[in-house]
Amino acid sequence: MNYSERLHKVIPGGAHTYSRGDDQFPKNAPQILEKGEGAYVWDPEGEKYLDYGMGLRSVNIGYANKEILDQMYAEGLKGNNLTRASVTELEAAELLVSHIDSIDMVKFAKHGSSVTSAAIKLARAYTNRKYICVPYEQPFFSFDDWFIGTTPLTRGIPEEHNNYTLKFHYNDIGSLEKLFEDYNGQIAGVMLEPATSQGPCNNCIQKEGDCRNCDNNQNNFLKQIQNLCKKNKSVFILDEMITGFRWHIKGAQYFYGVEPDLCTFGKAMANGFAVAALGGKREIMSIGGILEEGAERVFLTSTTHGAEMSGLGAFIKTLEILKRDKVVEHFWSYGKKLIDGMNAISEKLGIKDSFYVEGYPCSPNYITKNINKEVSLEFRTLFAQEMIENGVIMPYISLSFAHKEDELSLTLNAVQKSLEVYKLALNEGIEKHLKSPSIKPVFRKYN
Repeated sequence: MNYSERLHKVIPGGAHTYSRGDDQFPKNAPQILEKGEGAYVWDPEGEKYLDYGMGLRSVNIGYANKEILDQMYAEGLKGNNLTRASVTELEAAELLVSHIDSIDMVKFAKHGSSVTSAAIKLARAYTNRKYICVPYEQPFFSFDDWFIGTTPLTRGIPEEHNNYTLKFHYNDIGSLEKLFEDYNGQIAGVMLEPATSQGPCNNCIQKEGDCRNCDNNQNNFLKQIQNLCKKNKSVFILDEMITGFRWHIKGAQYFYGVEPDLCTFGKAMANGFAVAALGGKREIMSIGGILEEGAERVFLTSTTHGAEMSGLGAFIKTLEILKRDKVVEHFWSYGKKLIDGMNAISEKLGIKDSFYVEGYPCSPNYITKNINKEVSLEFRTLFAQEMIENGVIMPYISLSFAHKEDELSLTLNAVQKSLEVYKLALNEGIEKHLKSPSIKPVFRKYN
């Protein structure tokens, strides 16, 4: 029995998040990994790969960073999970509050879905309203019914659970204004990611830290939402799972010059350790407290392992390294060289309309199209397949501090060889070169 069969025998989906599933990778990808170090991973047979998945974007310093592991181990030696709040828990909370300008109070948890769903509960409790607005273009906020029920994956979810989740279009303030008109006085909050490969103001997409001083800053999409929420007394929520500690060390909210009422963080805040956070204004966060005599309680989040000391120790040390080593600046610098290098190869091969890299240098995104210039998952699979043949796992591009000049050179050499095959597939037909079923969207109704 191979690793894939063993995984699917004991784990539904073969992994504990669908983004790690077999259907997200070409057939030649390693079925299972044994370890990671720096920017590299190894399979059980000892095959080494340069990695750009980086633990689903959660590893921003590098795999197995000794400083972070030492801190995590030291916290574990203190008992790891105590009967009452720990000193480490307090220090981590005070650190995040002092670091992120919009946060007065914080609740820690182990994964993003917990804190985004908690933010929705707070918004509804604070406003005494039911409706929540999220963008069509951003595919994932929570595995809870309020969100997943709005995707094609509705099996097992009563329809009424997502009846109060409304959709608008990112960078189209009119579509959100229409919802506020149609549901006047009924919208509790608006939740969105600050940016993906698309940003709220693309004037300064290539310029690190410039958005706050951009002439268009007061008119960017996030500022428009902030003003709309304030006008309608709704809660403005930014989900910084991906942008946090990547766009700017103080979050994309600082980069774009906005101040949300609530915000959520996770992924890269602890270099791969399970830490997520809900933070925000005291007047909203405090309704999840217990000090106000006679106030109706809100059961916000309650998690045995949310304040596990080893994970919070990893967060404290990760933030120290981010500041000390100017890690976010490295993302912008390395990403710019990577984008320019990959696009230069594509252009030289004459396929720049079918393969190109776009987005922010701190979080690049490659686009794959077929001979008709249509976005193609088959060609995305082909590119990933060929990159793996050349020793690089690149399901998407997530940068780490461990990606340095040697890794850049190795990557661009792999891109050159992979795009040569890509060009052949465009000219000769992909069926002659693709040796794998096409990767599939995570959010699809049927297997």
